[in-house]
Amino acid sequence: MGFLDNVKRWTQEKSAELQAGVKKFKNKDFLAATTAGCAMVAFADGVVQPEEKAKMAGFIERNDALKVFDIRQVIDSFEKYVKGFEFDYAIGKGEALKAIAKIKKDPDAARLLVRVCCSIGAADNDFDNNEKRVVIEICRELGIDPAEFDLNPDSLKSGSAGGIKSKSSDDGMPDWMRR
Repeated sequence: MGFLDNVKRWTQEKSAELQAGVKKFKNKDFLAATTAGCAMVAFADGVVQPEEKAKMAGFIERNDALKVFDIRQVIDSFEKYVKGFEFDYAIGKGEALKAIAKIKKDPDAARLLVRVCCSIGAADNDFDNNEKRVVIEICRELGIDPAEFDLNPDSLKSGSAGGIKSKSSDDGMPDWMRR
């Protein structure tokens, strides 16, 4: 029976590897959307705080659909989007929204992404208006009503938070990026 036990164990191991591979392939878009959304929110105030990066990594490690990814892949994906924003805000935003749009057809994944982005915004204990504006934009990209997440676009039109000027109405770029 030793041989049959070895065959059974090998078969189970290969089956688990295959399932993990399928899960990883299937959730690649969600990983990209999550890291892109997190980068958008983290960069909303012009500085990516360590707490925001840690919160995103912690979510990925705990999420059943995403924990199949190596944390290094997660960090690399996040940093790719952050570098896009650092290079050129409009290009970075376009790349991030393109990744986010890929999960639009899955309303559960889309709503989970918005919840994660809200959590990232609050990771430094200050979910400021700039971060809320970004999450509202993500909601719109996904076809979700921001009010589902207690986000009211009308209440954010005046003033700014955190010393960063609010977004300009012409192209959505924060004023601090124009300097």
